[in-house]
Amino acid sequence: MPKREILLVLVVAFFIGAVGGAFFLQPIYEELPEITSFVEKNIPNNEETLYLDLSSSLDTNKLHDELSKMEGFKSYDETSISIPMWGFNQKEHDYFDGIVGNIDSHYKNYNVTSNKINIELEDNYTSSQALKSFSDWYKLVYGETISYAQIKAVLVIDSSQLDKFKEVLLEYGVVPTKIEGPVQDTINSTNSSMLSNFEFILVCGGFGIIVAIIGIYMDSVVPAYRRFKKAINTKRKR
Repeated sequence: MPKREILLVLVVAFFIGAVGGAFFLQPIYEELPEITSFVEKNIPNNEETLYLDLSSSLDTNKLHDELSKMEGFKSYDETSISIPMWGFNQKEHDYFDGIVGNIDSHYKNYNVTSNKINIELEDNYTSSQALKSFSDWYKLVYGETISYAQIKAVLVIDSSQLDKFKEVLLEYGVVPTKIEGPVQDTINSTNSSMLSNFEFILVCGGFGIIVAIIGIYMDSVVPAYRRFKKAINTKRKR
């Protein structure tokens, strides 16, 4: 075969391999992290910890009740609330920094930023209770109410039920900010070792070239292999 025709065949093979990889193999390749995590999902006693950022406008009690009734539920704890405020001047910042700890004895810890008050909650003390106590104090002092806060919660579940819990959370418009556990570790490890989309397409194109080369030289390679095999067998007989 002339060199120009060989070059054309290789170019076409690369193009076909790249297109085939992009449209047919890449969707399968992208599912590899989920496939590799299948074993971890089915090992007994494996647990996943989901960190959630919730809005106080969400019915967190309803969410908790629904999650707690699901198979694989371990625990759900609201750990802190963040109350957005106005931009404090130094005097206002110092005032809130000194007074927040006296509002409610269930405030485990707190810190005041330039425009937000972050409060850590004791165990078994809910965000709605913490927000109400702060709002009652704020209304007494300022004559207004505070009705909104950002809530941080921690959900612990059985690894085998991770997908189902994520689906329920999504129905409430909640996506975990972070997930820790053997399943997520496997997914993260696989993702870090995977090729980018562009690199994967190039590899598929390169594989197409290899197949084309094998096809071009098959007529000469096969007879040569048969002669080689025959020679080896002849030497063994001797």
